[in-house]
Amino acid sequence: MSVRISRRAFLVGSTAVAATLPFPAVAQNKPVRIGLLTVKTGPLAQGGIQMEQGVTRFLKDRNYTLAGRKAELVVADTGGNPAGTKTKTQELIERDNVDLIFGPLAAFELLAITDYAAQARMPILSLAAAEDMTQRKPNPYFVRASATSAQTMQPLADYAAKELKLRRVITISEDFAYGHEQMGGFQRVFEDAGGRVVKKLWPPLVTPDYTPYLAQIAGVDAVVHGFAGSNPLKFMKQYKDQGLKLPVLGGSTACDDALLKSFGDEAVGMVTCCGYTSDLDTPSNRRLVEGMVKDHGNIPGLYAAGLYINGMVAEAALEKTAGKTEDKDALIKALRAVSLTDTPRGPFHFDHLGNVVGSFYVRRCERKGDKLVNTTLKTYPNVSQFWTYDEKWFLAQPVYSRDYPPLKS
Repeated sequence: MSVRISRRAFLVGSTAVAATLPFPAVAQNKPVRIGLLTVKTGPLAQGGIQMEQGVTRFLKDRNYTLAGRKAELVVADTGGNPAGTKTKTQELIERDNVDLIFGPLAAFELLAITDYAAQARMPILSLAAAEDMTQRKPNPYFVRASATSAQTMQPLADYAAKELKLRRVITISEDFAYGHEQMGGFQRVFEDAGGRVVKKLWPPLVTPDYTPYLAQIAGVDAVVHGFAGSNPLKFMKQYKDQGLKLPVLGGSTACDDALLKSFGDEAVGMVTCCGYTSDLDTPSNRRLVEGMVKDHGNIPGLYAAGLYINGMVAEAALEKTAGKTEDKDALIKALRAVSLTDTPRGPFHFDHLGNVVGSFYVRRCERKGDKLVNTTLKTYPNVSQFWTYDEKWFLAQPVYSRDYPPLKS
């Protein structure tokens, strides 16, 4: 049973309604089929489940109709590993005939399917932050409305050096591409601003006990972590249990809004940066927050918001193509040309490589009454994946890795 794809078909709407829409000919054809690559087991399942919640919320808000066509969602659980992601991607494309794919979640999943998906000319809108997908080895059928791994860490590093006046930090994150690239981006910007990363710690993705790593934290101004999924909960609890008092900073997944109800006081004071924040006051974000609270009793985080935003990008592109999806080159061109103002993450557009250019929010976790909330401290507008660096220079450097940039002696 493990390889059987889970699927949900949303085929609602009526002929009477469709006839009033601007694309009546297309509306009578087959539905737009969106394949969702998500993960429902393991340490990344928290995010994967929220991804499905976000895209489902979007489709509900649109009455499961995009650009005059009914919409069908086909959900595939990758198992959170490259082999499973490859299998599910092939099934979505070859068996289920999807028109475009949302997901997957993790960088290592995305890297496992990029060549196959590009050969199949399949448009992919993913949260996966793998840098080179929109840098040194760009996939021409890929669009990312969230961020690269380093894109959120660059404003955080700037804030840490210039606003918090931090000088020496230790970084800690999972020992895989997302962690490496997050910390590489932080290190470069932080050190260019006069700071110093004195140690980099790399626990495996599945680590039950962080004690050996926590024992190495000393002699610095703060700790910067990039844990994802449910790992931030485990790490911060053990951090408090070890009696550590140093300030903690983190990336977009470190103190995700959807995790706040599961944190205790150990999260209070944590400063993070994200391309989405639930306190952003836009019409679309208010609608998303209200819908998620109604459906699931919790505010959305970046995983749910990211998939909701992917839906908005797909909708805008389909309106440009008059609802047509057969010409994949025309569809990806329309996707990359999308520029939106009212979204749950604020205004954004895409660069020539298909990566988002938009606002990023530095927040602090605070207790207000009986709830934890992320309060925005500073907004960095129009943040590029290349930060303020020259693009040609940036792309000539090695991709961020476990050992790059190296520690200074």
